Amino acid sequence: MATKLTVYVVDDSRTQAEITGALLEKAGHEAIISTASQEALTRIPCARPDCVVFDLMMPGLDGYELCRRLRQMPELAATRLIVVSSKAFPFERRRALEMGADAYFVKPLSPATFAADVERLVAGTLSVRFWGVRGTLPVSRPDSRRYGGNTLCVSVDFPDGRLFVFDAGTGIRALSDALLAGGRTRLDARVLISHPHWDHINTLPFFVPFYMQGNSFEICGPSHGDITMRGLISAQMDGVYFPITTREFAADVRYRDLAEGEHEIGGVQVRTMLLSHPGNCLGYRLEHAGRTLCYVTDNELYPADSQFRSDEYAERLANFCRDADALITDCTYTDEEYDKHIHWGHSSASQVAELAWRARVRSLYLVHHDPGQSDAAIDAKLARVQTWLAGRGAGTHVAAPVELAQIDV
Repeated sequence: MATKLTVYVVDDSRTQAEITGALLEKAGHEAIISTASQEALTRIPCARPDCVVFDLMMPGLDGYELCRRLRQMPELAATRLIVVSSKAFPFERRRALEMGADAYFVKPLSPATFAADVERLVAGTLSVRFWGVRGTLPVSRPDSRRYGGNTLCVSVDFPDGRLFVFDAGTGIRALSDALLAGGRTRLDARVLISHPHWDHINTLPFFVPFYMQGNSFEICGPSHGDITMRGLISAQMDGVYFPITTREFAADVRYRDLAEGEHEIGGVQVRTMLLSHPGNCLGYRLEHAGRTLCYVTDNELYPADSQFRSDEYAERLANFCRDADALITDCTYTDEEYDKHIHWGHSSASQVAELAWRARVRSLYLVHHDPGQSDAAIDAKLARVQTWLAGRGAGTHVAAPVELAQIDV
């Protein structure tokens, strides 16, 4: 069981409050129940709970005002505030977050997941899943089954139900299937595109949630001169290359052009950095609840003895990834293969190991494998990186995730 939590439940319906409390107590937590929001406002600061779970529609002091006042109390700065409401409108979610809520759950609550979701929210845990780990082209061979054959797509689930998706290789179709099978509706998601090369965007048209009313998406990524993200995405669906256009999207799909810098995306602090790759390509650094996740793919570092090596760029990238809890990065080639692929915009095992060492990252995840590589070849790259880092005394955890692998950050 996770650490025992103290949760204050506020709902003018005693039945609903007791149901919520029972779900928490069944998971081993303490639940304090109140059916009067004004009374709860005076008692919560004394209780100093780990979390407050409250309804929106309450007489006297509604959930918005309760949230606003609680968030103004310095002694409750570390307390998580969770709205639970039968109102599933996107506006309500946005407004609650603006008032200072950490999460918005729609009733009826899931008996199977609610307590775990609260635990993850208090801990600030991000759930990361790898839907595709290959680069350039998908593969389907007996020697590639263990790591999987789909191209790059990585999802990040936040405890409050928000979803971030990095890149849209063929792996995003598996994510689409999983969302549908799980009954995920009213999605509030961001798709962060590193760059518009085909293996990073060409399966967006097959992402079924785009065609479902009630979902909300923001597709973010680098523009290319006068070509915006909207133009880049819609061009591959203009009717010549694909029979369905972006006009068929039933979801609320918005587009956002990103440059190198600092951004707030979906309530999350995100830094971006232009990478060493043909065309504009962005690396992403997400910071949330004390956790840091870096996604840096399609990036060529060059070996230390190369005439094309830029120590200044290598240091900037190391600073960008500094002390990350997890770095997901392009490790396309073995060191031997790299010599035949200079200026292709990708890195080798030793180059990636050096980046992780200089940045002092806690965990390193190797992705974007060359389509010609077998599972055994990826194993060898992983071993090379582990040996390189161990030889320098680094305590970095190193893994090459298989398709559908899930980690917590």
